[in-house]
Amino acid sequence: MAINWFKYSAPSTFYGLIGKLVPWFAWSSAILFTIGFYIGFFVAPTDAQQSEAYRIIFIHVPASIMSMFIYLVMAGYAALGLIFNTRLSSMMASALAPTGALFAFISLWTGALWGKPMWGTWWVWDARLTSELILLFLYLGFIALHASIDDPRRADRASALLAIIGSVNVPIIYFSVKWWNTLHQGATIKFTGTSMHAAMQQAMFIVLVACWFYAIAVALTRVRSIILERERNNQWVSELPEVRS
Repeated sequence: MAINWFKYSAPSTFYGLIGKLVPWFAWSSAILFTIGFYIGFFVAPTDAQQSEAYRIIFIHVPASIMSMFIYLVMAGYAALGLIFNTRLSSMMASALAPTGALFAFISLWTGALWGKPMWGTWWVWDARLTSELILLFLYLGFIALHASIDDPRRADRASALLAIIGSVNVPIIYFSVKWWNTLHQGATIKFTGTSMHAAMQQAMFIVLVACWFYAIAVALTRVRSIILERERNNQWVSELPEVRS
């Protein structure tokens, strides 16, 4: 039987769907985090050059990837909301921003922890580090701009423009190690192959998927709250069991 996915573009129907999905993504994320960190910190061998300090990559690399990926998804939702005036798209963009900012902060924080033993300093104005810091500011700017405008529709449009313009920074982050002479190492995993130990690869990919599931669970939980706030004057909201109780 075919499923009419377009009906879930309405906040009223999407609200019920995500209520069923959130627990699955949350539990899957917790299980995968446990497995990934166990492999990364207890099974993967010690690196020959970086010793035990390299294990920060099992947090740093997935967080860095997610910070860029979430921004692109957020900007995509913002663009859909701006072009087609779809309420749910703008709500999803707003729901994704805090999670993306969290991953950008974790990326910078773990990068500093990694940089101290590797480079002898917590921070350098390296091209990749600086562009990642700009990404964090873009997230925070998106959140602050949206919160500063009382009218939700005007706030959606203004923050959408910032998100779309800021998306230019994502390819700069990714290609910065190729375009400029930077301290930051190049890509560890490439399409042409990698020299990483199999256990290291497994841990990194499992934690990456765990971060992805976590981001989905948190964003969907947050968008449920946004839907309730924006649709509070509609009759279907007043009929919800959690609202009536």
